[in-house]
Amino acid sequence: MSTHQQHLIAVALADLHPTQITVGAAEVAVKREQWAGLKRKARKHTLAAHWFPAVKGPEGRYYIVDHHHLGMALHQEDVGTVWVMQLDDLSAIRGEAFWRLMEFHRWAHPYDEKGKRQDYEAIPSEISKLHDDPYRSLAGFVRSAGGYAKDAAPFAEFLWADFFRPLIPRRALEKSRTQALPVEALQQAVALARGPGARYLPGWTGVSASLSAVSSGLGGTAPVSAE
Repeated sequence: MSTHQQHLIAVALADLHPTQITVGAAEVAVKREQWAGLKRKARKHTLAAHWFPAVKGPEGRYYIVDHHHLGMALHQEDVGTVWVMQLDDLSAIRGEAFWRLMEFHRWAHPYDEKGKRQDYEAIPSEISKLHDDPYRSLAGFVRSAGGYAKDAAPFAEFLWADFFRPLIPRRALEKSRTQALPVEALQQAVALARGPGARYLPGWTGVSASLSAVSSGLGGTAPVSAE
């Protein structure tokens, strides 16, 4: 085992516990396609390089705090074992106290596919049981398209998903349940992400109306976006 892997723990993928309720199925589909295109050696390297940050919780189970989409994709590709990096040991804490502490550390996101907060019991016990939120897929694809920048803030993509939810009809995202996302919906979402209405969100790269007005007053031309 390499020096890097000495800090990792091999865990059965089926034993990992999610800390959120949803993923974007379309993003999962993309990761499955990427995995399917890898040869055996590349797959082994990918698993070692994309370990799951996790907290050791009740009954010694590992609660992953990131890479839920990858976890779902690997599950659907019948991967048995993955690498985990333990962030903390909270195994002595039980019940709601455990989840409250997880949420305090921003390690849990108990919100459903409609963006509504739920009880902690609604968080699936297995990665395979995560629900699909097409707006979460939309948020991921908008970031990939340059609509906003990647941000280290936990659950940033969920904030973007909730931003798009009332602005883009769900029916416009129906194809996102497969690998493809309707081009029109993506283009609309990118434009919205760069607009002043999204300026409070993490990773925003647009230009506010006030900044545009200042530029115009100085005789300059304000850029559409700053990527």
